[in-house]
Amino acid sequence: MWTEERLNELLTTPSDKLVEDIAKIKGDIMVLGAGGKMGPTLCILAKNAARRAGIEKRIIAVSRFSDPIALELLHSNGIETISCDLLDRDSLEALPEVENIIYMAGRKFGTDGQEYLTWAMNATLPAFVAHKFRNSSIVVFSSGNIYPIVPLSSGGCTEDDKVSPVGEYAMSTLARERAFEYASNKYGTRVFIYRLNFAVDLRYGVLFDCAKKILDGEPISLSTPCFNFIWQGSANEIAIRGLLHATSPMTKMNVTGPETVSIKKTAEKLAGYLGKEAIFEGEEGTTGYLNNASRAMELFGYPEVSAETLIRWQAEYILDGGRTINKPTHFEERKGSY
Repeated sequence: MWTEERLNELLTTPSDKLVEDIAKIKGDIMVLGAGGKMGPTLCILAKNAARRAGIEKRIIAVSRFSDPIALELLHSNGIETISCDLLDRDSLEALPEVENIIYMAGRKFGTDGQEYLTWAMNATLPAFVAHKFRNSSIVVFSSGNIYPIVPLSSGGCTEDDKVSPVGEYAMSTLARERAFEYASNKYGTRVFIYRLNFAVDLRYGVLFDCAKKILDGEPISLSTPCFNFIWQGSANEIAIRGLLHATSPMTKMNVTGPETVSIKKTAEKLAGYLGKEAIFEGEEGTTGYLNNASRAMELFGYPEVSAETLIRWQAEYILDGGRTINKPTHFEERKGSY
């Protein structure tokens, strides 16, 4: 039986490798933008790893904390919190100096019509943060959206491929990277750029979006025929362990699952578990936003949960009535409009 408590426990139970690595990370960890979809479980995962390692390490979560459920979850797990509007320069400068920063702040959905706010969050703010914490090691959350759409036969974009962002969200995300790259080169700031493709949490994500369309009788577009995704527990582990691999000049790494997964076959499997029929529209395309995360696999190992298992878990979680988060991924978007 799935419950939100069981899901959170799975997401925040550290692996032996994380326990080993967190003991090597010198100093405390502050997570900027910790109130979003991934932040709360990342903070708790880091805290649990430190406890298992038998070390004292402050995990400080910084956010505006618009979600009271996330705030309560953090407090109940011993996470220090600082309520802060990072765009307020005085508030940002008042934050404590911490040896390790995980930078998760950003804006994607709602960009259309408020492009200026997306650029402020994704480009202006990173420049301020990079200067403020220029003496820290920083893991910077980025996105696979900065790469071009590629043929399925390509195996996905690698870190060596040229970026080619489409739309203002992707462009501003690349600007975020450049702000931290500047700090890495000018000040010697140790930076690890973390280019994520679709973390799956069961409360939200690409699999939940597919399942919801099936349950609502809505057609699923096949224009983007395949995607990558990764269990959020593994994605968060990589972000924490990435602090040990922050360098100057910066390191950049794709983070996603090893499989290139068919949307049609995924939907059909979900429909079978849910006892419904999947409806499709359009012709299957031959290109998509795909990342090759081979380097991450070599460095950090394979994700703990396979795509096949995640598909089954997603259906079970919904059928068991687990709480969901209304934050669709718009995985089918190809023109950069968010």
